[in-house]
Amino acid sequence: MGRGKIVIRRIDNSTSRQVTFSKRRNGLLKKARELAILCDAEVGLMIFSSTGRLYDFTSTSMRSVIERYNKAKAEHQLNMNATSEVKFWQREAASLRQQLHNLQENHRQLMGEELSGLNVKDLQNLENQLEMSLRGVRMKKDKILIDEIQELNQKGSLIHQENMELYKKLNIVRQENMELYKKIYETRDVNEFQRGSVIPGNFSIPNDANVPVHLELSQPQQQIDGVQSGVPKLGRLQLH
Repeated sequence: MGRGKIVIRRIDNSTSRQVTFSKRRNGLLKKARELAILCDAEVGLMIFSSTGRLYDFTSTSMRSVIERYNKAKAEHQLNMNATSEVKFWQREAASLRQQLHNLQENHRQLMGEELSGLNVKDLQNLENQLEMSLRGVRMKKDKILIDEIQELNQKGSLIHQENMELYKKLNIVRQENMELYKKIYETRDVNEFQRGSVIPGNFSIPNDANVPVHLELSQPQQQIDGVQSGVPKLGRLQLH
């Protein structure tokens, strides 16, 4: 009659648990020793009991086994990381290729190509997508046109204000020119009046008030039968 199958779980009885630990520990150490001898393997084994006691076995040196283990583990981790990174980028490249293929196919369908494999529902969805795209393009175009019109209106208002300012300045210049013309005409009229005024009896008013005034009375010449009249001749009167 063979032994029954033992359920692998924690043994509740402390005595039975200690007995089982001792038996299996000795068997594990024996197997490790046999493995090292038979297969020329470098074996290191460490066991800690529930009470914290250490049991170990090494075929060479525990330090060398631990260093070799750490080195091998680091190399394995690097290889795993490199392999995982390569696999990750391979998956990313495959995903990007699939996305590019889908985008190219969608673009061709939007251009009206390769529609043979689409049913009525797919064609309706494509039509709705085109209408939405066209609506967005029109809204963008209208917005740009409205912005340009507003900018032109603002420029027109600025130009109108500048024209009004120029008209005001032009009117001021015209008024100044009219005043200058009036002054010039008044001065010219006065000068012409002073130069053209003549007083009867050969009496003229000089322009300079400090110049002496000469008065000259002309003597009438009367001749009767070739003989001058006996009227005495008056001398020249000068006023200084």
